[in-house]
Amino acid sequence: MSGPSGRLRQQRMVGIACALAATCLGIAYLTAAGAPASRSIVNGVAFLLGVVALVGIGGAMPQIGRHSGLVLLVTGLSLLVTALLGAAADGASRWIMIGPLSVQVSLVLVPFMAVTFARYPSLAGCLGIAVAALALALQPDRAMAGVLAFSMAVLAITRPSSLSASALMVAITAFLVSMMRPDVLPAIPYVDQILFTAFDVHILAGAAVWLGALLLLVPPILGWRGNEGLGHAYLVFGAVWLGCIAAAALGNYPTPVVGYGGSAILGYLLTFSFLPPSTGSANQHAPAATEDGAETNAEIHRSASWA
Repeated sequence: MSGPSGRLRQQRMVGIACALAATCLGIAYLTAAGAPASRSIVNGVAFLLGVVALVGIGGAMPQIGRHSGLVLLVTGLSLLVTALLGAAADGASRWIMIGPLSVQVSLVLVPFMAVTFARYPSLAGCLGIAVAALALALQPDRAMAGVLAFSMAVLAITRPSSLSASALMVAITAFLVSMMRPDVLPAIPYVDQILFTAFDVHILAGAAVWLGALLLLVPPILGWRGNEGLGHAYLVFGAVWLGCIAAAALGNYPTPVVGYGGSAILGYLLTFSFLPPSTGSANQHAPAATEDGAETNAEIHRSASWA
């Protein structure tokens, strides 16, 4: 497929394929581990909803790009509302309830926010990142606060600017605050620590979990290699999910996509809507026309059912 539109469709197909493979490997683990069938159904439905969101929101990208600062500010406020009014467990407030399901909002919104800010940096967007960082410190959510700080560090290194530096400082401060606050949530079966406990089920179950987790990093690697002008957006995207995997390995935090919970599956697929198409060998300083609309040089300058 040639041209920006074709490349964008191709990249999204790769992302959907990796997300599908990771989801299926996760369902295989859940089945082998004896998890209730409802757990696998939740993950499968989350994947379908994520694909619908990717396709639907992708069509609204021109409008979102023009108002990205306002979108990020509203999204950050949504995280803050969750921290103040959301469902709480053991002193942490990270979830909203949708019927019997609980959704970890940060796993859905933080990846989108990081990539959108990387692609469309603005003062309002930076303020939105700051509000999100405050929310993560208040929840507290060490994992996602660390993920936000790591992704902003990657952005500040790959696309240095006063805005990226400001976002990085705020994110690091929020992460340090979250580290000083107690976080005593126990490990949830089929959600937390499964990068290791899956091997207790069977060596193939452990291999499936690790393979599924690593598949999440394939699309950002390919996108970065194929995009000279906006490759930093793919690096930020990869940093987010690498950070989520690292957090799941280091503490009692959800294992993205392969573990039980639909929030990460939704967040992974949703964020693909905001990634630019590859530019091939296009000059890094040339404007990149995309399906989402023309971009100027300045634009490229827990018990938790859904974990």
